[in-house]
Amino acid sequence: MKVSDYVLQRLREWDVDRVFAYAGDGINALLAAWGRAEDEPRFIQARHEEMAAFEAVGYAKFSGRAGVCASTSGPGAIHLLNGLYDAKLDHVPVVAIVGQTNRSAMGGSYQQEVDLLSLYKDVAADFCEMVTVPQQLPNVIDRAMRTAYAKRTVTAIIIPADVQELDYSPPTHAFKMVPSSLGIGRYAPVPDEADLRRAAEVVNEGEKVAILVGQGARGARAEVEQLADHLGAGVAKALLGKDVLSDELPYVTGAIGLLGTRPSYELMQECDTLVMIGSSFPYTQFMPDLDQARAVQIDIDPFMVGLRYPFEVNLVGDARTTLNALMPHLERKKHGAWREKIEKDTARWWEVMQRRAAVDAEPINPEYAIHALDELLPDDAMISADSGSSANWYARHLRMRGSMRGSLSGNLATMGPGVPYAIGAKFAHPDRPAIALVGDGAMQMNNMAELITAAKFWPEWQDPRLIVAVLNNQDLNQVTWEMRAMEGAPQFLPSQSLPDVPYADFARSIGLDGVRVEKPEDVVGAWQRALAADRPFVIEFRTDPAVPPIPPHASLDQIEAAASSVLHGDPDRTGMIRQGIKSKMQEMLPGHRQHGGRPGGEG
Repeated sequence: MKVSDYVLQRLREWDVDRVFAYAGDGINALLAAWGRAEDEPRFIQARHEEMAAFEAVGYAKFSGRAGVCASTSGPGAIHLLNGLYDAKLDHVPVVAIVGQTNRSAMGGSYQQEVDLLSLYKDVAADFCEMVTVPQQLPNVIDRAMRTAYAKRTVTAIIIPADVQELDYSPPTHAFKMVPSSLGIGRYAPVPDEADLRRAAEVVNEGEKVAILVGQGARGARAEVEQLADHLGAGVAKALLGKDVLSDELPYVTGAIGLLGTRPSYELMQECDTLVMIGSSFPYTQFMPDLDQARAVQIDIDPFMVGLRYPFEVNLVGDARTTLNALMPHLERKKHGAWREKIEKDTARWWEVMQRRAAVDAEPINPEYAIHALDELLPDDAMISADSGSSANWYARHLRMRGSMRGSLSGNLATMGPGVPYAIGAKFAHPDRPAIALVGDGAMQMNNMAELITAAKFWPEWQDPRLIVAVLNNQDLNQVTWEMRAMEGAPQFLPSQSLPDVPYADFARSIGLDGVRVEKPEDVVGAWQRALAADRPFVIEFRTDPAVPPIPPHASLDQIEAAASSVLHGDPDRTGMIRQGIKSKMQEMLPGHRQHGGRPGGEG
C-alpha cells in the first residue's frame, strides 16, 4: 500500500464519500490511487479549484458533514484559498488535501514551488501540516478531520509528490511515533448553573424581548420557538440563519442588517432586552443602541462571545441544551402590545414586499423575478444566493418553510459560490431540488463554467432539478448602488457595465435546458417550467438595473441622494431618473415620510 492509497482509505474510514477536486501532477499519485480504489471516495471534478472549494463548502453547509477538497501544488493550492476562506469565516468544517513538489526540490526555486505552510497558516490556522514520512499518517488525517469538526473550521494536509508514492508503514510502538484513532466524541456543552440564573434574571426583568438567531441555532428550532412563545418575543434572523425558523411564524421578522427587513430593524430599535443565539452578526448599527437594552448571548464558541454588543451574560454552550437548561428559570410573559406590534409590522412588511415586486420596471423588476418564486418553492428546496443585489432579493422575498434550507457567503461575501454551493447541496441531498440565485456579474466571473459540472453529474441525482436564475441587468448592480449611496458617484461604466451573454443558450448548448425571460408576464411560467424540468435549467431574467437594493432603514432623502448621482453631469437626464426612482420608491413604500428614516403607516 502506498501513502496515496492509505490517504483514501483513511478518508473512507472517516465516512468521506465525496472529494471535490481538480487534477494536476502534484497529486498524480493520489489520482492513481483513486483508480485503484475504484473512485471511492468519489472524485468530483470541478472546472476550477476555487469552485471545488466552494462545492466542498456547499456540501458541508447543506449536509452538516465535513467537506473535503483536493488540488495540485502551486497554482492549484493558491486557487483553493478563496473558497477555504469562505469556509473559515462562515465556521464550516472543510479539509483541504494539497500536493507539493518533491522534498528534494524544496528550497531550490523549483517549478510550482510555493511555501504552502506559510500560505495556509492563516486560513488553516487551527491545523495545517505537511507530511514528510509515512508514519505521520494516520495521525495527520485524523487530527485534520477532528479539528475541522470540533472547531467548525478549515484544516489542511500538504503532501509532497514523492511522499505520496512511498510505501505506507504505520506508526509503531516507539519513541517519537504518534499512533491515532478514528472518530470525534459528540458533546453538547451546557453553561454553569450560576450563569444560567444570571441570564434568567436579565431576561425576566425585561418587557420587550427581541431574539436574534444565527446558524448556530439551527439545531434548536423547537427550543427557539418555545422561547419566543414563552417570552412574547419577536425573532430576527442573521442571514446565515435564514433557514433556522419558518417565516410562516407571525413573530419571525425575517433577515436583519443591510439586506434585512424593516420589522427586524424596528424590533431591535425598540426592544429593552436582547437574546442572541448562535450568531456573530457583525453590524452593531442594526442592533439596539448600546445603552438601550440588556443583553444575553448564547454561543458554543467561547472565542465568539461578547464581540458585538455589551452583553451582561455570555452563556457558552450548545444552543439546544443551553435553552433547555435556561427555560425552567424564565418567567412566562403575556403576549401584549409588544408582541401584537411585532406581528402587525411583520404582516405589513410582506404586503410591502408584494407591492414592491408589483412595481413596473424596464423590462422586469428583479424583486418580482424572485418574489414570484416564493409561492412556488417546494418545501424541501435548497437555495443558494450569490453576492450582489441577488442576495438582497433572496433575503427579503423568499419565505422559509417546511424543511427548506438556504445559504450564501455570509462573512466573506465573495462572489462566485452560487452555482457551486447548489452543486455541493445536490451531492449532499441528491433527492431534493436546488436553486441558485445569481447576478450576471457572478455568473460571468465563474458560475457559468460550473454549469458544465452540473451537466456532467446531474444524471446520477435522484431529483435532477438544479435551477440557476440569472438576473441579467448588464450591470455590477450592488457596487453601482453602493457607489451612488456611499460615494455620491455616478455609474462608472468601464468598471460596472457588463456584456449581454446568452446564458440560457449556453445551458442548452451543453445539454441542459433554459429560457430567456424579457416580459413580466412570462416570469411565473418560467419558474413553473424550470421546477418541472427533467434536468438542470437556467432562467435568464432581463432585469432593470434602476431598482435599488435599499437598506431597510433608508429614508427617501437617502434614496434620492443615490438617485441624483445616476448620471452626474447630465442635469436633465439625472433629474428624470431621480424623479423616476423617487416615484418608484413612493409606490413601493406608500406612507414613507420624506424626511427621516422612519416610515409611516405602511411600514
